[in-house]
Amino acid sequence: MQRPTDQPIFLDHAASAPLEPRVAARMCECLRDPALQANPSSAHGPGRAAATIVAQARAQVAALIGAEPAAIVFTAGATESVNLAVLGTARAAPVGHRHVVTARTEHRAGLESCRELEREGYEITWLRPGSCGAVSPEQVGAALRPDTALVSLLHANNEIGVLQDIAAIAALCNERGVPLHADAAQSVGRIPVDVNALGVALLSFCAHKLGGPKGVGALYVRRRPRPALRPLVFGGGQEAGLRSGTLATHQLAGFGLACELAAQELPGEEPRVRALRERLWAGLEPAAPVWRNGAVEPSAPGILNVCFPGIEGESLLFALEGRLAAASGSACSSASAEPSYVLTAIGRSELAAQASLRLSLGRGTTAAEVDAAAVLLVAAVLRLRRAAPPTASERIA
Repeated sequence: MQRPTDQPIFLDHAASAPLEPRVAARMCECLRDPALQANPSSAHGPGRAAATIVAQARAQVAALIGAEPAAIVFTAGATESVNLAVLGTARAAPVGHRHVVTARTEHRAGLESCRELEREGYEITWLRPGSCGAVSPEQVGAALRPDTALVSLLHANNEIGVLQDIAAIAALCNERGVPLHADAAQSVGRIPVDVNALGVALLSFCAHKLGGPKGVGALYVRRRPRPALRPLVFGGGQEAGLRSGTLATHQLAGFGLACELAAQELPGEEPRVRALRERLWAGLEPAAPVWRNGAVEPSAPGILNVCFPGIEGESLLFALEGRLAAASGSACSSASAEPSYVLTAIGRSELAAQASLRLSLGRGTTAAEVDAAAVLLVAAVLRLRRAAPPTASERIA
């Protein structure tokens, strides 16, 4: 996928990956076919034709994570999937089970779902990660109680890319009969993810992080043993009663193909993107002092979060406007002027958090783009530092 020369270098794949042209073409085919405009829940011929497309997409999505098609619940995106997993599981828990374990570095979808449970009277244990950005299985094990209804954790952090040891945490949870939900929006399609190997009860992800369309996602719900789950949306009883509403056939066709393509290309793409990330990091060395936020490994291959002492990330992005698309935090927090809560949770000062950028690479990223981005960043950093007070870098820790 070649980038038009008049477009900025796109290093914001963690927010949303560009729509894959083959996926766009597949969705257009569905939209142009009159036979596929029927409701896939209808029993007549056109409805059955649409249902066939939905079934194919469900199988493609399931195959990417090693699941049975029947374990996939389609939603409007990862945020809804996370809400359904967290709120739906907690509210369906046995009487007296009103305790949930999560981390302070979760995506806002998980944080706000847990805060809503707090308002409903649930007790939340907020785990604080180490300086690498991960919580340990020991921390989770120590937090589990007889009344724990759910553990919910990111698989790959959306700001710093660190991977949690979900398999080890799941083993502890399964021993105690506690469902574990993994938010895998940043890992599915970017590293191998197998729900059976991980041992999770629930796993959420979406299409637009892996080259599919926005507005569609999935929640994997383990079949055996099946976690109790209460729906958030009521109506026609679609998706086994867990998510009512008419399914968008063309969206699901795009989601399914995006998953199939991701599975095919993953063996080559994961090491390629990881190597490009390290090439970008090496290219930023002339901007020293500069440091990485979070663990180098294990991590999602495409996320590099860097701190440039002496400047503000927002000022750097402004200086690069039109030439480089990146982020000073997660896309869901970009409207806030507050420093990244993820970076402050792992011990960075507010000044350091404000001096950091998230650079995220993906399928379309090339070596030439990485080299050009490094040159642009180094030049902008040095220019901004020359204009800053001499002590600006010294105040950052």
